[in-house]
Amino acid sequence: MKLSKRYQPKEVEEKIYKRWEDSGLLQAKVNKSKKPFCIIMPPVNANGSLHVGHAVFITLQDIMIRHQRMRGKEVLWLPGVDHAGFETQVVFEKHLKKQGKTRFQYSAQQLYKMIWDFCQENSKLVKHQFKTLGCSCDWSREKFTLDKDIIDVVYQTFERMYRDGLVYRGKRIINWCPNHGTSLSDLEVKHKTVAGKLYYIRYPLVKEKDKYIVVATTRPETMLGDTAVAVNPKDKRYKALIGQTVSLPLIGRTITIIADKRIDTAFGTGAVKITPAHDPLDFEIGEDHQLEIINVINKQGVMTHQAGKIYAGLEEGACRDKILQELKQLNLLEKTEDYRHSLGVCYKCETPIEYLISEQWFLRVKALAEKAITVAQRKKIEFIPAYFKKTYLHWMKNIKDWNISRQIIWGIRMPIWYCKKCGATIVTRGEEPQTCPYCKGTELVREKDTFDTWFSSGQWPFASLIAQKNKRKSKHGIFEETSQDFHYFYPTAVMETGRDILFFWVARMIMLGLYATGKIPFRHVYLHGLVLDKDKQKMSKSKGNVIDPLGVAEIYGSDALRMALVFGTSPGRDIVISEEKIIAQKKFANKIWNATRFILLNNPATIENKTDFSQAIKIISPADQRILKGLQKTIDTVNKDLEQFKFHEAAQTIYHFFWHQFCDDYIEASKKQMDDPKEKENTQRILLYSLLSSLKLIHPFMPFISEEIYQHLPLKNKKKCLMVESWPQFKKKIK
Repeated sequence: MKLSKRYQPKEVEEKIYKRWEDSGLLQAKVNKSKKPFCIIMPPVNANGSLHVGHAVFITLQDIMIRHQRMRGKEVLWLPGVDHAGFETQVVFEKHLKKQGKTRFQYSAQQLYKMIWDFCQENSKLVKHQFKTLGCSCDWSREKFTLDKDIIDVVYQTFERMYRDGLVYRGKRIINWCPNHGTSLSDLEVKHKTVAGKLYYIRYPLVKEKDKYIVVATTRPETMLGDTAVAVNPKDKRYKALIGQTVSLPLIGRTITIIADKRIDTAFGTGAVKITPAHDPLDFEIGEDHQLEIINVINKQGVMTHQAGKIYAGLEEGACRDKILQELKQLNLLEKTEDYRHSLGVCYKCETPIEYLISEQWFLRVKALAEKAITVAQRKKIEFIPAYFKKTYLHWMKNIKDWNISRQIIWGIRMPIWYCKKCGATIVTRGEEPQTCPYCKGTELVREKDTFDTWFSSGQWPFASLIAQKNKRKSKHGIFEETSQDFHYFYPTAVMETGRDILFFWVARMIMLGLYATGKIPFRHVYLHGLVLDKDKQKMSKSKGNVIDPLGVAEIYGSDALRMALVFGTSPGRDIVISEEKIIAQKKFANKIWNATRFILLNNPATIENKTDFSQAIKIISPADQRILKGLQKTIDTVNKDLEQFKFHEAAQTIYHFFWHQFCDDYIEASKKQMDDPKEKENTQRILLYSLLSSLKLIHPFMPFISEEIYQHLPLKNKKKCLMVESWPQFKKKIK
């Protein structure tokens, strides 16, 4: 069979993917005679198209899936899309703004329906992009985080956690975005260094007239809510003052000087004001010292009545100006310095975060974290690269209770009702109660908040498997009903994701998986780095250096992009990508194509399609020996590297073997050998067998070109698709 003179990716990729789909080979089966290998795809956000960062995890996961499929395992790569709560609502609000509209023009039900339709359209686009990049997913098992059966699993977990005393409603300090009107997770708070002022304020001592302690602060307006002044117990300057009281300037309230080891002696004067209601560290110190909490700023960034009549109703900026003016008049403002400091802002709108006390739903995480720490310490879960284990353990040992409620429309609404008659809280598995189980009252009001997206996506590995059609009545963990898929494929093999969400997502999947199922959710965590441009700058739309993966694939082919993303990139390290790097891999694709054309143009005889063809080869020349020995070594090395998650090394080994040993050395030597009738047939067989073996090695990385060429090879007992061919072997030892 002849190949065209040039490899044109656009002409074959869509055709090849359709062949994979039509073959039914992408669909996994529950086959107890085979060892399972499962990857649950991190669900991509349903609010836009894929970017090059998505192409990284798509490529790495597909390499693992294709390799294990060829190794004879029953593989499942389960795809999914995430509703992405707050982030999607923000994206949709921008979408409305372009139309001259706002979310406030619609009811909650209308807005939800509009965002739902918006996400469904985006999901179709994302699915098309996945296919364009060669994802060998099982689309028959695709899930969306707002599918009813996924929500059912999330509700079961929450209800059981509530019964177990792990969930509570309480007033704690949260990250609040005044612009979007919702609490945010730590991940949704961006920290940037800003130029500001450091104000040194005199707090008069109560018992020693004309004496004072000077505190330094960047936010003088919060002093209206101060309930203590704190110093480090090791700070010799203040040892004699610990336990004394001061008069809070402008307010006159008496507060105590306390000692706490968390105070930085190098900041300002080493003495700081403690405002538990408006600073996360102050809140912790306040809890430990049982300090009063006085909330002086509301969710709109306006001073409350607790700030005092003079300041109530003022916006923060105006209040700050007024306070500074009055402190100067009273000679209590000692000095002001220019000061650069870290400011927490909303990662979407960059509005400064308000740290506020708010009544929210929290998850107690200490006991969950302890189990998650144990499985890592006992190596039941391994991290790649291994140094991320230390980071993970540090975070988990210092974890705080988790705010899981959000004040947004889009998401999974919390299954909580409040009884108006007796004030009871009723938590269900989603069903709406008709009466209060405590007082039989009928006036029940549902909680308006939705779950933090991380709470539902933290259950993704087991929820996506349980929520499959092959349901099975069998108690496992907290669930009465599971699925055949869950019992066969769980725990999954690998969770591959970005290093930046190790704590925010990976850690939560481990905690929730252990709690809900009693098992780890995955055995390995592979973490990739950020994608950088050729100048090693982070890609961003504002910089104009973003690479559109679909645009690149359109020009150079998906295989070239995939290989470029892997080539020269080690686990956890940032990935440098450029058009030049992609062009280099396009040249490699052309090399594979041209080598194949040469072999097929010489009309080789059909060979038996065997995993190990070594016994049928008669070694004649030194060139034959070199290529077969090189092939044997390459097969062993690539397989070992892939099993150890060294994708970059495997890619480089394949590249150098094919380009240099096979093309530059053996193909050139074969031209002379085929002129000799005694050597011609054997040389042709070695060429064809080496090509077939190389295609199998190349396939996980460059699936389209390898599949297209495979379909043209003269083979007996050819499989329907290369993706279900057996991984190559070479048992004959070459001297």
